[in-house]
Amino acid sequence: MGELRRSATRRCVTIAAGLVLSTALAACGQNAGESASGSYPTETVKLMVPAAAGGGWDSTARAMQQVIQKKNLVAHPVEVFNVTGGGGATGLAQLQKDKGDPHALMMTGLVMIGALQRAKAPVSLKDTTPIATLTAEAEAFVVPANSKYKTIQDVVTAYKQDPTSVTFGGGTAGGSDHLVTAQLLKAAGADTSKLKYVAYSGGGEATAGILSGDVAVGVSGVSEFESQIKSGGMRLLAISTADAREVGGRPAPTLKEAGYDVNFSNWRALVAAPGLSDRDKQAVIGVIDSLHNTQEWKDLLATNGWTDFYKTGDAAQQYIKDETQRVEQLYKDLGL
Repeated sequence: MGELRRSATRRCVTIAAGLVLSTALAACGQNAGESASGSYPTETVKLMVPAAAGGGWDSTARAMQQVIQKKNLVAHPVEVFNVTGGGGATGLAQLQKDKGDPHALMMTGLVMIGALQRAKAPVSLKDTTPIATLTAEAEAFVVPANSKYKTIQDVVTAYKQDPTSVTFGGGTAGGSDHLVTAQLLKAAGADTSKLKYVAYSGGGEATAGILSGDVAVGVSGVSEFESQIKSGGMRLLAISTADAREVGGRPAPTLKEAGYDVNFSNWRALVAAPGLSDRDKQAVIGVIDSLHNTQEWKDLLATNGWTDFYKTGDAAQQYIKDETQRVEQLYKDLGL
């Protein structure tokens, strides 16, 4: 009888322990960093840059990787890799193969919306799970230091006199660099249909093309040209945002100050593969929230001249939807 009582007691303790453990696991499941398959991430996080190395998406992704790993925000590695082609369409199509996988993430932004619109791609950002908007950045108009163009007005005047004499160069055709150039010319009363624009697959290629004289005027995010501006290799003609700021240690002239009614920012965001469960989506957002709250991330924003533009979840999804509609209308208005 004593043994039976001891055995029954052991069973009761085991059941009680199981109930406590189940309760604890249920409570842990409410944490932002847990996915449907366990504590998130459960394997390597693969962060795709749908463009060549050296550009704005690439630098943002690698800054994220740096902070996440330095602060040990996740228990598994973060791998950044590049997929080029179609202004991001190739990478976006590849992301579709990872449906439902919270470990498959991708950089995106205004550049991609314009490129997909221009290419009439069969995929769109509707085919993703928006996680967060991250940064916004002014566009910079630059020329080599030995260029005959001293001001942005010089460029506009030359273009009006002979559109074929001025070739602009930047990121993907149809992207933010292309779009802001067309907006500048329209604001100046010039014919945007004659715009000559060379698209480069990454920031490194664009910088080489500008310095070699393959294009007369370079256009891209301020951070991509800042080191060249600071070293004297390039001359900054104007930035696209209305707010005054310094670039390369000097006050940056704006398009508004030059007399052109343009106030334009290029934003960047993070999306995941389509078909994520709400639980997995919140798990990914939890990691990005932790990233956003670090001092290291704030320092990188300041160092790179990136404006903090943080929205998550439904707010990010609505913003991307609104921007898609806005860019589509801009394309019609600008004849692109």
